[in-house]
Amino acid sequence: MTDTAEPGAMIAEMARRARAASGLLARATTRTKARALFAAAAAIRSAIPAILAANAEDMARGEANALSPAMLDRLKLDEARVMAMADGVEAVAQLPDPVGRQIDEAYRPNGLMLSRVRVPIGVIGIVYESRPNVTADAAALCVMAGNAAILRGGSEAVASNRAIHTAFVEGLKAEDLSEDSVQLVPTTDRAAVGAMLAADGAIDLVVPRGGKSLVARVQAEARVPVLAHLDGINHVYVDRSADASMAEGVVINAKMRRTGVCGAMETLLIDRGYRHARSLIAALAASGCELRGDEAARALVDMAPASAADWDTEYLDAIASVAMVDGVEDAITHIAAHGSHHTDAIVAEDRAVAERFLAEVDSAIVLWNASTQFADGGEFGLGAEIGIATGRLHARGPVALEGLTTYKWVGRGSGQTRP
Repeated sequence: MTDTAEPGAMIAEMARRARAASGLLARATTRTKARALFAAAAAIRSAIPAILAANAEDMARGEANALSPAMLDRLKLDEARVMAMADGVEAVAQLPDPVGRQIDEAYRPNGLMLSRVRVPIGVIGIVYESRPNVTADAAALCVMAGNAAILRGGSEAVASNRAIHTAFVEGLKAEDLSEDSVQLVPTTDRAAVGAMLAADGAIDLVVPRGGKSLVARVQAEARVPVLAHLDGINHVYVDRSADASMAEGVVINAKMRRTGVCGAMETLLIDRGYRHARSLIAALAASGCELRGDEAARALVDMAPASAADWDTEYLDAIASVAMVDGVEDAITHIAAHGSHHTDAIVAEDRAVAERFLAEVDSAIVLWNASTQFADGGEFGLGAEIGIATGRLHARGPVALEGLTTYKWVGRGSGQTRP
C-alpha cells in the first residue's frame, strides 16, 4: 500500500491484512513470539546508524519548524536511547505471556465448570506523536499479547519511525511471523487518523499517545473503543512530617529529571506546617525550574504569581506551580479539583497521613516517598508500556501486556441442559 492511496481505502486494506495476521498471532506460541522479539531487538541494534541518520533528519526539520525544547527532547534519539529501546523489546519478550492464562474458575451446582481465560483483543491502532520509541514499544507489546498493530506516528518523527519499523519487521520475518503483524501507516495525511477512528469492526481498539489536542480529537471522533489519557497534571504533596532531605530529592527529581515526560510533576503542594518550605522551594528554583506560586509561596521565595490556569496546566517544561495547603485534606481537595488522575505523590513520615493520601487520591498511580517519574511501564516491571490510562474501565495506569488482552468465558460440561 503506497502513501498516495486514498486514506479510507488504505486503512481498510491495512486492517484487512492486520486481521489475518492477528489470527496467526493469536495461535502463535510464547516461544515463537519471544524469539521474534529477540530478533527484532537485534535488528534494531544493527540498524542504529540508519535509525540515528533518520532521526537527525527529523531533528533538523523539527528545529526548523520551531518545535518546543520538550518536543525536541522527546523526539531525539542517540545510541543509548536506541539501545534502551532494543532492551525494552527484549524485556517484553521475557515477560509472562498473558494469552491463554486462566483468570479464575468456578463450578456451578449442575457440574458445569466456568472459567475466564485471557485472549488477544485483535487489531489495535496506535496513534502517537513525537516519541519514536513508541514504534518499538507498541509493536513489541502488541505482538507479545497476540495482537496485530497499525501504527500511525506523528509527522515530526516520520523518518525515525520508518527506520525503526523496518528493523522491527525484519525480526518478525526472521521467525516466520507475518510482516502484517505490525504495519506503519505510510502517510502523514491527517485523514488517515480519521479513517482509523471510523474503522469500527475493522480495528478493535485505538490507543492515542500524545498531546492533549490529539487525545481530545481521538476521543471526540472515534467510533472505535479508545484507551487513553489526557494531561499528566501531576502533584507532589510535601507533608509537615516529611524528611527535608528526602523531600528535596523527590521534588527535584519529579520535576527536573525529564521535564517533557507525562510523569513529570507540574504542581508542588506544601503543607503550611512544613518547617523547611523556604529551602525546598529555593532548591527547586536553583535546579533551573521557573516557579509560579500562590501568595503564601511567594511570601517565602520570589517567583511569578500563579494564574488560575496554571493549576490546570501540563507544562512539559522546566516550569512548576507552587501552592501552600492546610494539610493532607487540603492537598487532596486541590488534586481532586485540578489533577488529571495520572500520578500523584506524597512525601511524609507520618504513615497515617500517607495512607489517607494513597486511599483518597483518585489517580491511576499514587506514590509515597517516591518520585512521580516512576510512572513508567518499565519501572513497574512491565517491560514497556503502550501508554498510561487514566480512565476507570478495562485498564488503568501503565498499560502493558495484560492491558492489551481481554478475556472470554469457557464452559466445560458433561451434557448439561438448562431446564
